[in-house]
Amino acid sequence: MGTSNNSMTFEFQSLPKNVAELTALPEIALTTPFQAAALTVAILCNYNDDVQATIDMINYIKGPQPLSAYETQFLKDRLKGKNYIPLSFFAGTSPQNNYVPTQPYTITISSDPYSFVEDGYAKLVIKSSGADSVRPIKLRRKGAEGPWFLWENYLLSDIRQPVAADPWA
Repeated sequence: MGTSNNSMTFEFQSLPKNVAELTALPEIALTTPFQAAALTVAILCNYNDDVQATIDMINYIKGPQPLSAYETQFLKDRLKGKNYIPLSFFAGTSPQNNYVPTQPYTITISSDPYSFVEDGYAKLVIKSSGADSVRPIKLRRKGAEGPWFLWENYLLSDIRQPVAADPWA
């Protein structure tokens, strides 16, 4: 893939609520790390609606290595009551509009000169409307030509609160 900066934009008419809806999406082919990254964000938006369905979907895109107990607890710590964090990666969101994305849900995943330095891995970046810097996500390819899966999720650091939740706004 080289060392240039590339971006891919994905549109979702709706966000997946379970594995059946996830596997119906064309991005589930996971032929690029960009697809796996976009699906990860779409899946995380479901956390506060259905924790177990979200974990099942994440395990699906993690491939042969499901979430550990630590990773499951990490999701709970970062996402409970903060569904706006994954939503902040979609177009049209801002702290001022309480991170409500425009429809269809549109997300852009980018690479940088360091995204493909490690063979079999990709470290891509996504811009959050609530943060000043991009957030990375690491994907791993299964085999030389196989699908890409979620490897490490660095997307869930705190961001600016939505105006509705900020008593000082």
